[in-house]
Amino acid sequence: MLTDGVRLTDHHCHGVYTENLDRPGFERLLGEGARGSFDSAIGLAVRRWCAPALDLPAHVGPDVYLRHRARLGAREVSARLLRATGVTRWFLDTGIGGGTADFIELAGGEVREVVRLEEVAEQVVAQVGAVSGVYERIEEELRARAVGAVGLKTIVAYRCGLDFPPRDHPPTSFAPEHRLTDPDVLGWLVGLGARIGAELGLPLQFHTGFGDPDLRLRHGDPLLLTDFLRRTAGTGLSVMLLHCWPFHRHAAYLAHVFEHVHLDLGLTIPYVGQRAGAVLAETLELAPFRALCYSSDGYGLPELHYLGALLWRRGLGKLVDEWLADDAITTADAEALVSAIAHGNAERVYRARFEQAAG
Repeated sequence: MLTDGVRLTDHHCHGVYTENLDRPGFERLLGEGARGSFDSAIGLAVRRWCAPALDLPAHVGPDVYLRHRARLGAREVSARLLRATGVTRWFLDTGIGGGTADFIELAGGEVREVVRLEEVAEQVVAQVGAVSGVYERIEEELRARAVGAVGLKTIVAYRCGLDFPPRDHPPTSFAPEHRLTDPDVLGWLVGLGARIGAELGLPLQFHTGFGDPDLRLRHGDPLLLTDFLRRTAGTGLSVMLLHCWPFHRHAAYLAHVFEHVHLDLGLTIPYVGQRAGAVLAETLELAPFRALCYSSDGYGLPELHYLGALLWRRGLGKLVDEWLADDAITTADAEALVSAIAHGNAERVYRARFEQAAG
C-alpha cells in the first residue's frame, strides 16, 4: 500500500496514562460513555492489531491481553505503541491528558502544545474570581500561553454548542463558573481565540461531531459554524474541524466552500474499526485533498494512538488501491494525496510555528 511507511503528523492528540489499568479502567477508555467495551468495533481492533504489536497472537482474549499488558507495564506498552505509529510530529492538546514532557519521553519525535481556550479561562477565573478586569486577565494569559503553542483549541461544542453567539467584546457581567457554560462568555472567548490565531498564525481547532455524554450531538454539527466561518474568511485564521462523525460529509462541504477550513477524522477512525476506509471515502467525496489532515485524537490509552495510525493507513491505502485499479488516479497523484493527508497539509497549515522555530 502507498500508505505503508509514510510518516505522519498527528495534529491533534492527548497524553496517555502511565499506570496499569484493570479491565473496567481499560474499558472505560475504550468508549465515550461511562464505560466502553471490548464488545465493539474498537475492542475487536485492539485484540486484532494491538495484540501482535505487543508480541501476542492476533485476536487474543481481553483478559489475556490485559494480563500481558500489565506484565509489560504501562510505560513500556505506551512507548512500544506510540513509537510504532510512524508519527514524527505530535500536536498535543494539553487541556486533558497531561503535558508534553512525559509524552516526549514515551513517544519520541517532535511534540508541540495545542492550548485549550476554556482551560486557560477557567484557570484564570479559579485564580482571581469574577472580578473587574477578569476578561483582560484571560486575554493576557491566553496570549502568553499562545507564544509557545502550535495551535489553539475550543470545546465550545460541549459547553453551549457550535451555534454560540458571536461577540467582539466581552459581556458586561461575569458570573463565576468553575466550568464555563455561559454562551455570551464562550462566544467572546472563541472570538478572542480567532483573533489571536489570525494574528499569530495559529490554527483554531473545534471539537465537532460525537463525544462523551456531556455533549448534545445535534449541537456539534459543524454546519452550525457557517456564520462564524463567513466572518473569519479572509482574516488569516485557519479553522480545523476535528473528528466530525457522523457529520463528516457536512465538514467536507464546509472545507469545499471555505478555503480556510480544514478537517480530520481523528476520534472517528479508531472507533469505526474496519469501516475506516468507508468513512474516508465519504469524506473525500467533496473535501479538497488539501483540506484533510491526519490525527488520532488518542487519549489515555496508547492503543488509540496506534489504532488511529494503523487503521488510517489501511483504510486510505485500500481506497487509493481501488482508485488505482479503476484508473481513477495516477500513481504520482496517489502518492501526492497520501503524503498531503499524512503530513503535508498539517505542516502547511501550521507552518507559522515551524518557520518561527527554524528562525
